[in-house]
Amino acid sequence: QVQLRESGGGLAQPGGSLRVSCAASGRTSVIYHIGWFRQAPGKEREFVAGITRSGGSTWYAESVKGRFTISRDNAENTVYLQMNSLKPEDTAVYYCAAARSAFAQYTTVAAYDYWGQGTQVTVSS
Repeated sequence: QVQLRESGGGLAQPGGSLRVSCAASGRTSVIYHIGWFRQAPGKEREFVAGITRSGGSTWYAESVKGRFTISRDNAENTVYLQMNSLKPEDTAVYYCAAARSAFAQYTTVAAYDYWGQGTQVTVSS
C-alpha cells in the first residue's frame, strides 16, 4: 500500500505564495506519476499539475500555468507544489495523488490510484 500525506496549506493574500508538500510512504516503488488536484466547495475535484517519476516532465492546468510549479524529490519521496501569484479562486482543498502507471500525462481523477487527505489553501485579503 501507499500512503500520501499533504502539508503546508494555509492562508495567503492575493498575489502571495504558498508551498504545499506531499510525502509518500509505504510501497513507493509502485508509484509513477504524481498529481495535484484541488476541490473548492460545491465544485468537482479538478486537476492542477502532474509530474513523471523522474521529474523530467511536468504538465499543468491552464488556470495555473506560469504561476504554479510542481517538483519532486525522490530521495525524500516528496512532491512539492509551489504556488505563486495566488488568486482568491485558487482557494480549495489541495490533494496529491499517485498513479501506478505512466501511459500518458494523466489529468483525470480516475487515472490515479492513491490519494492523500488534502490540505486547505485559502487565498483572501
